[in-house]
Amino acid sequence: MKTQLLLTAAAAALTPMAVRAATIAELDTVVVTASRTAERIDQVGGQIGVLDRAAIHAAQAPIVSDLLVRMPGVSLSRNGGMGSATQVRIRGAESDQSVVLIDGVKLNDPATPGGGYNFAHLVSGDVARIEVLRGAQSVAWGSQAIGGVVNVITAAPTAPFEGRLEAEGGSFGTTYLRASAGGKSDRLTWQANAGHLSTGGISAFDRRQGGRERDGYRNTTAALNAEVAASQAVSLDLRGRYIRGRTAFDGFPPPAFNFADTAEYGVVQQWIGYAGLNLTQFDGKLRHRIAYARTRIESDNFDTAFAPASRTFDSTGSNRRIEYQGVWTFTKGWTAVYGAESERSSMRAAFTPDRTTRMNGLYGLAKGEIAPGLVLGAGLRMDNHRDFGNHWVGQAQAAWTLNDGATLLRASFGQGFKAPTLYQLGSEFGNAALKPEAADSWDIGAEQRLAEGRIVLSTAYFHRTSTNLIDFVSCFGAAAVANPLCRGPSGAPRFGYYDNVARAAARGVELEGRAKVTDAISLNANYAWTRSRNTSPGSANRGRDLARRPEHQGYAEAAWGTSGGATVAVGVRFVGKAFDDAANRNELKSYAVADVRVSWPFSDRMELYGRIENLTDAKYQVIRNYGTPGRSAYAGARAKF
Repeated sequence: MKTQLLLTAAAAALTPMAVRAATIAELDTVVVTASRTAERIDQVGGQIGVLDRAAIHAAQAPIVSDLLVRMPGVSLSRNGGMGSATQVRIRGAESDQSVVLIDGVKLNDPATPGGGYNFAHLVSGDVARIEVLRGAQSVAWGSQAIGGVVNVITAAPTAPFEGRLEAEGGSFGTTYLRASAGGKSDRLTWQANAGHLSTGGISAFDRRQGGRERDGYRNTTAALNAEVAASQAVSLDLRGRYIRGRTAFDGFPPPAFNFADTAEYGVVQQWIGYAGLNLTQFDGKLRHRIAYARTRIESDNFDTAFAPASRTFDSTGSNRRIEYQGVWTFTKGWTAVYGAESERSSMRAAFTPDRTTRMNGLYGLAKGEIAPGLVLGAGLRMDNHRDFGNHWVGQAQAAWTLNDGATLLRASFGQGFKAPTLYQLGSEFGNAALKPEAADSWDIGAEQRLAEGRIVLSTAYFHRTSTNLIDFVSCFGAAAVANPLCRGPSGAPRFGYYDNVARAAARGVELEGRAKVTDAISLNANYAWTRSRNTSPGSANRGRDLARRPEHQGYAEAAWGTSGGATVAVGVRFVGKAFDDAANRNELKSYAVADVRVSWPFSDRMELYGRIENLTDAKYQVIRNYGTPGRSAYAGARAKF
């Protein structure tokens, strides 16, 4: 069975539609993120967390970021309610230092200063699986993979024709409608879905500090995926996704320029496209993928205090990627993954010159079982950036299964890098001499299964050092007069510039446990201790915590199910105190949020569900002065045919 599973999943790594069509049982034993090809999770040396379709379905969370924070080592900051700018951090790294993928397409916005991805508009409606690979992973995934990788995989049909309908409503005037249809035949697998989410929202400016105006949000998402098989050896994979989000927010109105209610809103449109040709040779021992991917993100801000509404900001960031990947199983138990990539990034933003750059990369990874249960792997990557030249990274890992699979030991070392963004290189604060940010990361871990697998316990320790971090340097003071970088390209004085002046270190412990207490009762919990510190030489903030990185956080859940399929689950998420600023002057207090969820599948095709979020109506902030939702309730129905 395992051999058949691996062959199926390995082919699916180059045809993601097939991966998404695998059963939940298969997906529980196979991951695709660690080395860009399918492999058993017990052969991965790095620390990886997985949310399968059943867990996502049970969570009832409409936004992907609200699923991610239930996983160890993942924290979140949001500028208000649903739809507000959302930053996700892995192991204390910056939010723009992690790679985000959807169905293998890399997501980021080159027009933003940090070049990261805003999770605010990524809904979970058609998501079947999320893998979070923690630790530096730039050998496989290139620039930005310092904290880790978030890989979102959407669902695919398994029947000749099938469909789903979902409707939900609740607090703050929230409604969510979604429909999908698809089918699978010998030659064609296709899936189409569309959804609309709308909420009146809360005040982005915290109500306890005077915020009264509700800042609403609307999201429309549509996607179409298709895989056409010309033969058993050749297939074409096509994917397209469109996301539009409209978010009201608060700002800093004159004359006092204090944070307050304002009549401002932003519109973000995202286009994501992919076309891949897959070829299999020598009975599946050699597989190739040639692909083209494009992302485009348009952002516009408006202020309705003016008539007509005045555009206050606009930007467009786009990526075009050409990829080749090969997977060669050159002998039993040994696999090599290798490839080449070329990425062209461009930005257009208000008050900033248009700019384009290109980066080309080559990578290779090899992994094999050198003894029963002991798997070793290593990899190397070289990237050539038009502005800063060549950069090399490497990685090594080991996974050792003992005691007939009851014990698993893991260890990994990886390097990460992040190329300077177009904004950091070419804006009015740009510095053309910037070098890439770099990081060395290692971790060790163990997993133990008890009571015939009904109890699973795991632990991990990690350490990461980051150098050449890019920070903004102010040009105020006497010393700035003689500093040539305090003058822009035209020679005129400027307020500041970007430079490689910062360093940071992070270390921590991650604990996880899950237990099947009875056939009806299950428990799961995780805890992460993360210490992220500024280690920049000569910095006034040296030794202080990095902003918005809680040292302690955890999640615990208990679920009870009946023989008829009805379930009740209670979850509690705890986040320890953090600081909102680099100088650690403004403390964000610790908090705990409890949720209750119920579901009742009263037939094979119909399900009613509901939840109460923030059951105790906890008052907290994840960013200073920004509001968070109080107690709220939602109910909905799902149907499949």
